[in-house]
Amino acid sequence: MSADRSTSSNASPAPSASTAAFSELPPPASLLAFDFGTRRIGVAKGHVMLKQAEPLRAITVSGEARFEAIARLIRDWQPDALVIGVPFHPDGAEHEMTQAARRFGRQLKGRFRLRVYEVDERYTSVEAESLGARDVDSTSAALILEQYFREHS
Repeated sequence: MSADRSTSSNASPAPSASTAAFSELPPPASLLAFDFGTRRIGVAKGHVMLKQAEPLRAITVSGEARFEAIARLIRDWQPDALVIGVPFHPDGAEHEMTQAARRFGRQLKGRFRLRVYEVDERYTSVEAESLGARDVDSTSAALILEQYFREHS
């Protein structure tokens, strides 16, 4: 499921120089989480001490405007790290959106120079819908972040 390393595959390769550098950093305290989609990106914020996530407004712009919106969020919330949801088929197999989410994670890492953690996001949208969320994407991002907290506590 989740990888406690910066946007890598499910395999467990030897730590890279960047992974080793991340392991020497203190654990993140403040985080922004993203539920990546081709039309919308759900966003949530949270803090490790509280282990709670709060949905923010989804990003609905595309192209470079998406990264400008993310840059504003990073400037406003000043997270120590980012979390992205990575989708898989129910049997754990990857699909097209798996690769797109990982590419998005690499772009975040490259642009903002923050650690990026992956979380298996299977069924978060279904759960957000069952909760009656008005913004399913950002509620999904909050569920992704809460999953990160459970896996890293």
